[in-house]
Amino acid sequence: MGEILQLLKGGNKPSLIAAFVNFLLGAIKGFAFFFTGNVAMFAEMMHSFGDAANQFFVFIGSALSKKAPTKRYPNGFGRVVNLVCLGAVLIVAILSYETVKEGWHHFLHPTENSNGILIALGVLLLGFFLELFVLHKAAKEILHEVGIENGGLMSIPKSVPYLNRAKPATKLVWMEDLVATSGNVLAFLAIVIAYFTGFYQIEGLVSMIIGFMMFYVVGRVFLDNTRGAIGETDEEMLVHIGNLVLADPHVYDIARLEVIKEGEFLHVELVAETNPDLSLAYLDDVRDHLTQLLLSQKGVAKVTIAFDEEDEVTNWKPHDNTENN
Repeated sequence: MGEILQLLKGGNKPSLIAAFVNFLLGAIKGFAFFFTGNVAMFAEMMHSFGDAANQFFVFIGSALSKKAPTKRYPNGFGRVVNLVCLGAVLIVAILSYETVKEGWHHFLHPTENSNGILIALGVLLLGFFLELFVLHKAAKEILHEVGIENGGLMSIPKSVPYLNRAKPATKLVWMEDLVATSGNVLAFLAIVIAYFTGFYQIEGLVSMIIGFMMFYVVGRVFLDNTRGAIGETDEEMLVHIGNLVLADPHVYDIARLEVIKEGEFLHVELVAETNPDLSLAYLDDVRDHLTQLLLSQKGVAKVTIAFDEEDEVTNWKPHDNTENN
């Protein structure tokens, strides 16, 4: 039990905050839908409950991914977070389908419904600010993960260029809450337009748009975490680590270098070419130095280093990529 609690403390905080916020919003929106019967509110209710469920699972997955390696699983549990994210998007996919289906039905058979419009608009306004708060927290976490602090009020736009470098859990929260924030705005506008123009089909149309936006998140998260579950090379860190290794005077060339993403961590496997006349004891000191150097790099959790004799054929060039590796 103590180990589980310790792991949970290391779970992704933005996903846990997002789970609680979205569950609260889902309950409030469900209450509003019960009294208003508004289909746009139904779409937002489904969206919030879906986000709450998968973000909670993502928090659990991010915590379990930090479990230390064991004899049975020597590579650790880093990819657990990718597997959990893949399971989480299935929940969103099902709710997305239900949202689009309900929106299509309302688009074909619109019903006039102006009951409780102030309740619906108030709930959506509350939802907008709460979702924006969570989105801002996720954006700040992304900036923190790439070494940028004090993003301030501009954290959300500043985080966009670094989205692909974010941890899987943080990226999922960011994308879902961007859609959720936008969904609240669309639903708010749909209710206002329907009330003043009588064009009640727009509520069904907006419901379908929200559903398709959710499907987009499903697709992006599925592809990203499928690559992570298979084992994806971190191209940027591959070049960075290769150049660090070549800067060591004892390393003449790199025969093989792999920098594989294991969930939130990086595993490095290196075969370096060196002088064959060096003693094993000396090479052991070189390996210890390189191991400590690489483990000090951001995100690197495991390093495996082997040496081979120099073959006078250049395999690695500074600022190169995997095509030359």
